[in-house]
Amino acid sequence: MVPPFQWEGVMSTVSLGMMLEEVRNKYPDNVSLIYNDRRLTYNELNKYSNALSHVLKNLGIVKGDKVSLMLPNIPEFVISYLSVAKLGAVAVTLNVLSTPYELTYLLNNSDSKILITTSSSAKKFDEIQDRLDTCRHMICVDDPHDDSPCRKAFRDGPFDLDMADVDEDDPVVMIYTSGLTGYPLGAVLTHGNLSTQWTLLKEICDGTDKDRGLSVIPFFHSFGASANLLSVIHLGASSVLMDQFSIDRIFQVIEQEKITYIAAVPRLFLGMLMHQGVENYDLSSLRLCITGGSAMPPKFIPAFEQKFNVKLMEGYGLTEASPVCSFSRLHMKQKPGSIGTPIPGAEAKIVDGNDKDLPADTEGELVVRGANVMKGYYKDDAATAEVIRNGWLHTGDLARIDKDGYIFLTGRKKRMIITSGFNVYPREVELVLTMHPAVEESRVVAQPDLMRGEIVKALIVKKDDAEADEKDILKHCRKYLSSHKIPREVEFVNGLD
Repeated sequence: MVPPFQWEGVMSTVSLGMMLEEVRNKYPDNVSLIYNDRRLTYNELNKYSNALSHVLKNLGIVKGDKVSLMLPNIPEFVISYLSVAKLGAVAVTLNVLSTPYELTYLLNNSDSKILITTSSSAKKFDEIQDRLDTCRHMICVDDPHDDSPCRKAFRDGPFDLDMADVDEDDPVVMIYTSGLTGYPLGAVLTHGNLSTQWTLLKEICDGTDKDRGLSVIPFFHSFGASANLLSVIHLGASSVLMDQFSIDRIFQVIEQEKITYIAAVPRLFLGMLMHQGVENYDLSSLRLCITGGSAMPPKFIPAFEQKFNVKLMEGYGLTEASPVCSFSRLHMKQKPGSIGTPIPGAEAKIVDGNDKDLPADTEGELVVRGANVMKGYYKDDAATAEVIRNGWLHTGDLARIDKDGYIFLTGRKKRMIITSGFNVYPREVELVLTMHPAVEESRVVAQPDLMRGEIVKALIVKKDDAEADEKDILKHCRKYLSSHKIPREVEFVNGLD
């Protein structure tokens, strides 16, 4: 077992809203967010989040209520996220590519009262409004009318706010992760959970208020929120937001904005490594890269570090752990293929099928515990009890821990596909496939892929005399599933073993 690390210098508060206000008081004029030509200081970020909190209060939001955010990486995501937290409410962060079918379930299951989104996604809400149980209001953050709630609030205020009293065990965000049964589960994370994450850039990566991070992972993804939002705010540093990008555009932004670090999935770093024309850009400001979400092929790490003259650090996490559980260290020996050692305040060990501890360098299931572990799954005590046993979160991943405490992933115990950092549970896709009238049965499997780690592949047995081809199947899937869940390969077979 790896003992928990101890660390110093963390702000005393565990309230997300108070953390922002402490940073605002210390760094009022530091630029917090950069998005195209927009720049928001910490004073403005705090002011606008207070103003939006009043809008939500006027719509009846109180402590404990759920507010869904379906927003890309734009300043309004951050403002909305913080405004919900300041009320003691819970931000339900949703994939912007959620289909109406998925959105109906997510809004109803979460008991959300308001959806905050963009005008481009408003039609999804309009389509399902009569099927929603509790969600009665939608706020479009980009509504251009002068009297729109956001525009009016950001212009006129009020800009002062008495924040709700919260403690470390109060929920602040809910992030949905697909379950083994095929239906998404809402992982409830508390202020205390998030406080374990917002210190990481400072304590592990030597971050300062002079850092400038590139935010390409969606903020609705737990990794994106931890590495590119919470950690940046805690430092009083700057985050450059990108909701659409190419490798060339990333290089342009690094040069233009003097980016100091990037936290992203392996696909992005592999794209950078293999891209032609790197010599045309000045990337000298870059001091650190952080890879996570899925495993980075170990053989490419030295090549990346040599090409860009920058340290590439690897970590590991899961939504239920806020998400980061382990991380490599700048000032510790690097071991190729390792996902590092547990983060401060966390423990990790390897157990067998009977939850018995295993010795060093023995493969078994990786389990973790600490203040980063979620409160539980929303309205599902049985699913919570299945993954959190005797205080330990069972990750479903196979691993070994060497005598120095370094963790090495070796496989997967649970049925899950990780594609470009997104988790896909085969059962969810299989349920959708069986809704197609031509499908008798199906099996969804992982297909190895260098750039994405894995891709989703569907094996399908058609009903007798049924007519369907790959195009029909994919069209059906696009109606019900977000893009990362849609099979990239379809194979028709005579039977499933």
